[in-house]
Amino acid sequence: MTIDQIIEGRILTPEGFIAGRIHLSEGRIQLIEGDLVAASRVLQEPGAIVLPGFIDTHVHGGSGFDIMQGGDAAGQIARCHAQHGTTALLATTMTAPMADIENALRSLAPACQTRPLQGARVMGVHLEGPYINPGKLGAQPAFAIPLSIQEVEALHALAPIRLITLAPEMPGHLPCLSSLSAAGFRVQIGHSTGSYEEGLAALQQGATGFTHLFNAMSGLHHRAPGMVGAALAHARYAEIIPDLLHVHPGAIKAALRAIPCLFCVTDSTSATGMPDGDYALGQHRVFKCLGGVRLADGTLAGSVLTMDQALRNLVAIGVPLDDASKMVSTHAADFLGLNELGRLTTGSSADLVVLDPALQIQRVYIEGSEIEIH
Repeated sequence: MTIDQIIEGRILTPEGFIAGRIHLSEGRIQLIEGDLVAASRVLQEPGAIVLPGFIDTHVHGGSGFDIMQGGDAAGQIARCHAQHGTTALLATTMTAPMADIENALRSLAPACQTRPLQGARVMGVHLEGPYINPGKLGAQPAFAIPLSIQEVEALHALAPIRLITLAPEMPGHLPCLSSLSAAGFRVQIGHSTGSYEEGLAALQQGATGFTHLFNAMSGLHHRAPGMVGAALAHARYAEIIPDLLHVHPGAIKAALRAIPCLFCVTDSTSATGMPDGDYALGQHRVFKCLGGVRLADGTLAGSVLTMDQALRNLVAIGVPLDDASKMVSTHAADFLGLNELGRLTTGSSADLVVLDPALQIQRVYIEGSEIEIH
């Protein structure tokens, strides 16, 4: 049972920053009181900054653990990311033989039902493949297959699937989109060589976003806009990896001007929070060095990004703190339909982070319980 708590600082609410107090009780925000303060002052003055807990829809691993290995990997990964302010995440699979995916989801189910001790909520699964284009694998292993709705439903019975990445240009995929949407699955376009027209058709049929925008998809050309062009012209939501390796700051800014609810993901791997060396990413061996993770041929293979670093990177390239907060929290919550998360309002779940003016994590609360930071 959580106890009543009061946290003081500059608190980001939907109305703006308030200098005052936030009252937590029984896992919820009971009251926010104080006076509005100019956003421009928040990073310039001493004192705590209180933001909504971070939400990451694309997490493969952390602390040496990979989602695909099963066992208690999901719990270990949830604890790793909670240390960096992530209060909710989607456990993300790799393209793999179906038996491996089934094993991973069976192992994930307990973490989806009960929040891991000292860990972030595992809100469900992001099925990143196997329904992708084998010609745009990126760092995914070569086990891409055509989509089967019956197969998706069988996997969903093992652990709750909230998000599916697929390539809409693959035979049979486009007609499935409306059925997936009607069944409650959110679908992102990704690992795709599809055209602008195929991307637009997918959005019209029920796709709602794009997986790690710019990466592993057909790029923008002024006579062949590709999937990137479809996203920039039509998307409301899209993931982006702001580690400043996957996407140039200028491209992030271009996407911000075009996509109203662009949100950040880490695409983090087992190498997150670990020293340089070699690690697992599904069936691949990946190598952490120079601040990134790569396959042996140099291909970027996920990241070692954490959401607190994502926030700092966004502010460093000129994104205002309140907008950056929405990108690491609110937009993802809205995308997933999680109305009680991603915002600090009376009645919302008490998921929040307390930072100093350098945006370093000081405290993390999930469902009103404070996480031990070490």
